[in-house]
Amino acid sequence: MNIYTAELLRWVLVETSHPGNVGSAARALKTMGFSDLRLINPKIKGMAANAEAIALASGAVDILEGSSETDALASAVEGCSLVLGLTSRDREFGPPALDWENARSLIADTTSGGRKVALLFGPERTGLDNDHLALCTHRVWLDANPAYPSLNLAQALMVCAYTLRETLHRNTDKPHSLANREERADFADPAAVAAMLEHWREGLEAIGYLDPANPKKLMPRIQALFARSRLHKEEIDLLRGIAKQMLLRK
Repeated sequence: MNIYTAELLRWVLVETSHPGNVGSAARALKTMGFSDLRLINPKIKGMAANAEAIALASGAVDILEGSSETDALASAVEGCSLVLGLTSRDREFGPPALDWENARSLIADTTSGGRKVALLFGPERTGLDNDHLALCTHRVWLDANPAYPSLNLAQALMVCAYTLRETLHRNTDKPHSLANREERADFADPAAVAAMLEHWREGLEAIGYLDPANPKKLMPRIQALFARSRLHKEEIDLLRGIAKQMLLRK
């Protein structure tokens, strides 16, 4: 794994409650050669300056100081062609499920083509919710004891960072075709997909197909359909054009 590859990876902590977990996460990332830590709507503002976070970071205070803190998850995944939501809970709808072993291979293939990847870790008590997963391309789980699959947030991040470092090291010398790189470059990021889905919701309401007072599960089903498709950028433009035409019928 080279420095360039590590820079393509974003480690995103969503609505973290405990400063110690943020500090421990920073330490884990630095130990494994990663650095891009993003904090989304943490329960304590200014988490990077928190005394407990600094203490648990030990010698990785630079990772804390370099982290970004924002309320908008969409901004953390913008520009990423692969966004993995780490969760042990099964869902009726949402992005396709993937085990961590296959996820690591997908990360290696994506970064080898120069594309960015985000890994999302949810709140300690509840994990990622459906709104968080709506911005993911895949839902990923770690292979753990099925009777007790729960991991502390910082522990889960450390397991991922350690095993991913191994995968990326093995992948460094593997050849990758130019054709595959160009194909990967066309994937739309999840923020663009989410904006397209909102456009479609408005269009479906405009033509009377979606009743906002009784939406049932129409939009989650459409979202799951598009998530399985791994949409390309030009396909987003096409789908937004359809939504625009639906809105013109109002």
